[in-house]
Amino acid sequence: MLILSLIFLLLGLVLLGGGIWLIALGGSWYYAIAGLALIVVGVTAKGRRRTAQMLYALFLAGTAIWALSESGYDWWPLATRLGLFLVLAIPLLFPARKGAPSGAMVLVPVWVIVGLVTVGSLASNPHRIDGELNTDVVVDDANTGNVPEGSWHAYGRSNMGQRFSPLKQITPDNIDQLEVAWQYQTGDKKGPQDVGETTYEVTPLKVGNTLYVCTPHNWLIALDADTGEEQWVYDAKVPAESMRQHQTCRGVSYLPPASGDPDAIDVQPAQGPAEELASVQCDAQLFLPTSDARLLAIDPATGARCSNFADDGSLDLMHNMPYKQSGFYYSTSPPVVANGVVVVGGSVNDNYAVKSPSGVIRAYDVKTGELQWNWDSGNPEDTAPLGEDEVYTTSSPNMWSVASADEELGMIYLPMGNRTPDQLGMYRSPEEEKYATSVVALSLETGQVQWVQQFVHHDLWDMDTPAQPVLFDRKTEDGGTEPALAVPTKQGDVYVLNRETGEPIFPITEKEAPQGTIEGDQASPTQPISGLTFRPPTLTESDMWGATPIDQMLCRIDFNSLNYEGQYTPPSEQGTIVFPGNFGVFNWGSIAVDPKRQVMFGMPLYLAFTSKLVPKDGAELGETNQGEQGLNENAGAPYAVEMKPFLSPLGVPCQQPPWGYVAGADLQTGEITWKHKNGTVEDMTALPLPLKMGVPGIGGPVITDSGVVFMAASVDDYIRGYNLKTGEQIWESRLPAGGQATPMTYLNSQGEQMVVQVAGGHGSIGTTIGDYVVAYKLKR
Repeated sequence: MLILSLIFLLLGLVLLGGGIWLIALGGSWYYAIAGLALIVVGVTAKGRRRTAQMLYALFLAGTAIWALSESGYDWWPLATRLGLFLVLAIPLLFPARKGAPSGAMVLVPVWVIVGLVTVGSLASNPHRIDGELNTDVVVDDANTGNVPEGSWHAYGRSNMGQRFSPLKQITPDNIDQLEVAWQYQTGDKKGPQDVGETTYEVTPLKVGNTLYVCTPHNWLIALDADTGEEQWVYDAKVPAESMRQHQTCRGVSYLPPASGDPDAIDVQPAQGPAEELASVQCDAQLFLPTSDARLLAIDPATGARCSNFADDGSLDLMHNMPYKQSGFYYSTSPPVVANGVVVVGGSVNDNYAVKSPSGVIRAYDVKTGELQWNWDSGNPEDTAPLGEDEVYTTSSPNMWSVASADEELGMIYLPMGNRTPDQLGMYRSPEEEKYATSVVALSLETGQVQWVQQFVHHDLWDMDTPAQPVLFDRKTEDGGTEPALAVPTKQGDVYVLNRETGEPIFPITEKEAPQGTIEGDQASPTQPISGLTFRPPTLTESDMWGATPIDQMLCRIDFNSLNYEGQYTPPSEQGTIVFPGNFGVFNWGSIAVDPKRQVMFGMPLYLAFTSKLVPKDGAELGETNQGEQGLNENAGAPYAVEMKPFLSPLGVPCQQPPWGYVAGADLQTGEITWKHKNGTVEDMTALPLPLKMGVPGIGGPVITDSGVVFMAASVDDYIRGYNLKTGEQIWESRLPAGGQATPMTYLNSQGEQMVVQVAGGHGSIGTTIGDYVVAYKLKR
């Protein structure tokens, strides 16, 4: 009993001390009261067992009432508030010695009732929304892009970015017959000298009977679509660079032959390394962006460079940049090939320096590489190509994600990021303010702005528009259609706009936003919100969570110590909670849209971050420029900035789960129809328990015409199939590594539908690292 008394005393002292601190911050009194109760139990447990039992029964009953009042009937919040105390009660359930007075007759029924109430909450799912999407065809002749049915010619299958395939061999009824058809390893793995954010995020292209896959270090690989057999490998020979924030390749782009069948590519298996081949005049071309700021044109048949494009197939994207720090600018996303131009943007490192490269978007002739126009959001009116001695605007907002294009309207749609430094707004010009964190429509011919819709005013939170806009023709009340665009955002809104005019289809309103910034900056008094939104409620102290009462208390202390008045609370020296965090509710995985049924499938994520402005004042900051998460210098600014997930001392999110969902919405009505927890903690904990908590993920979905959705993305190593109508998971397969990439689907040469998932892991979220390409098909 001495050991038990010491445990109660030690736990009580910790809770009392932390509880007093929490009260001083204006937080809950529970922990201080609980600490006092446990100290008394510890003092009386050895000599006055009956008193300890009676007091512990009262404490346990009070804790249960408090826990239910805070969290409702929800398993994970209840289990972590009550679980440890239910376990500690077990030694007290028995008398100290035979014949001694006992309070067990009170403690036992309390323990049983509280235990049953807690376990019973497993059957409750208060976060779930049930419903059924309309899966009847609404638009019979829906535009799915100019791509052959069995192919996948662009990142989102076509330049419309729908991630919708017209294939329907795999159905909800036969998906359980899917099995691995082949598996390939690229050989390109994260090395010890690579930056933390070294990730496999690629969605392959399928042209003819060949898959084209790029790797984090910018190898381009051609694979036989039937067997996964390697045809050729081109290595861009990208040098290592510690100043890059990202080392990834999300995909390549394809220019079909000038005439004839767009799938007519006669791939020739390599006799040696493709990069050593003599360059050739190319008809069809692949465009490979690299992390050392080049755009390469590659022959899809042989892997040789295209001599007709730029400098023997290589275009230096650092031309005309005002600053050229190594590793500060590069392209991670595939460019857009449309109407005779290849349009490319780039990523500018967040918060490394005030004076950084420009975020300019440029269009080059697809055959020659000659610059046709440049649109710089810091100088948006002048789109004529710059002269050799001119430079673009310093650090202007960039487009690091994937654009979409409507070749008939002659427009390209850019998901725009922010100007660096992201958390310091005093460096921005009126032009940069207008186009940051928005979607911008440009003329494909001239680069001139056609319209802009902003999603965050004076963005101080790194809420870059992360996702490719999805183009579809939306049915109108009169039975016709209108050209529409849907774009998901980090803050959780899905904006649905007329893509010709930019006018909102679902209403956009302005809501008041918190104020109070550092001297010299300002916060917008209002922020926009879409009529279709997945934004979470404002966090409260009762949302704080942890595996034990101690780390729950410490999260509450942090919550009350940080600056937080809801979404859009400005950054501060004190430290600010950013929720949704800069991983976003949606990220580069975007959403998938079924243009026939006018519905969408997405993966909303809810994970709070913290943002802290660190005054320099000549002080030593220690290690800086640590990537997207960590302390970054902001060279030339009075403040460094530190951003990181809001985690407990045990490294789990401070906010209670679920953290990740799948969700379906009707794009005719703007209603969220269903929303379910997604993913397990199997690969997040020491014990591989497949507990479905709803976990974070990064990646995107693919919808097929049969009503099946495929997606991996979550932090457990699975690819899953879902029923589009209900959102129910109907299939899963274990992956050999993290699947933080968007899958795709196609027909092989035998007419069989294949599903391909790249599984290589994500360096900054800690999923299993690998180099796999995995293909599935139905059993014969």
